[in-house]
Amino acid sequence: MAPMIEVRDLKKYFKSPRGTVHAVDDVTLHIDKGTTMGIVGESGCGKSTLGRTIIQMIQPTEGKIFFDGKDVTGLKGRELREFHSRAQFIFQDPYSSLNPRYTVEQTISEPLINSGRYSRRDIDKKTTELMDMVGVAQRLRLSYPHEMDGGRRQRVVIARALALDPEFVVCDEPVSALDVSIQAQVLNLLQDLQKDKNLTYMFITHDMSVVRHISNDISVMYLGQLVETSPSKELFRKHYHPYTKALLSAIPSTDIHHKMNRILLKGEITSPINPKPGCRFAARCDYATEKCHEPQKLEEVAPNHFVSCCRVHEINPELN
Repeated sequence: MAPMIEVRDLKKYFKSPRGTVHAVDDVTLHIDKGTTMGIVGESGCGKSTLGRTIIQMIQPTEGKIFFDGKDVTGLKGRELREFHSRAQFIFQDPYSSLNPRYTVEQTISEPLINSGRYSRRDIDKKTTELMDMVGVAQRLRLSYPHEMDGGRRQRVVIARALALDPEFVVCDEPVSALDVSIQAQVLNLLQDLQKDKNLTYMFITHDMSVVRHISNDISVMYLGQLVETSPSKELFRKHYHPYTKALLSAIPSTDIHHKMNRILLKGEITSPINPKPGCRFAARCDYATEKCHEPQKLEEVAPNHFVSCCRVHEINPELN
């Protein structure tokens, strides 16, 4: 069975006065239907750009994007609109992603109206169903974004994204702007919706605790490239790339009897503008050698566990 999303050698470059920014560089991944792929990494590593390129909010520089087995790279016009009805995006900040002049009812019904598929009666009915589905009270139907808290705003954003019954949703840090207690509610809502509608998610975050809770598979991203990818449980049990080790070492622990072995990264972050071939983490890696300046690629070091590091076997003797 073909995966819901497959990306091959995807690149997204931006021109700048100083050169070409390699925001996404040679990314290859796939997401099986009904599962969640977590994309993690520090701010500025290209996570959001990857999501927006896959959903074709911005067009890729190179590479291929397959949706349910069909090549959808470079769609335009009607075909792109049809693709966007099946693939949607949930933004990080629910306040800035909502039109401040639209009520809840107008926000949720807008994609239904624009699709031309529904009568006025059906639009009203569908809007009511969507509000109930995401847990927004009907009394808020005529409320504006500034009259609601962050949790309710994000629920409205989710309802809008699901209005046309998409199959794939990119969730771009959908809980990072919310209080911790509200984060749990929204995460549980997303998981319930996934089960009910068999949705496929790409979940973008920098929070390792959150991605562990919601993801089936995790890909670790650094400066536009994937450096490690594996099933979620496996990644937290065994992680082999030096950058992944540093990320996981930073997760806070509630066990006061367990000493944290925090890995502190040193050195300068490599510029994403016209980067040289080789590992982009090498400047901050304690294991870097001249060999690391050669081009790297993801290789399977364990069943369904891929790492982009030429010294992975030297750093992790248990792999030998």
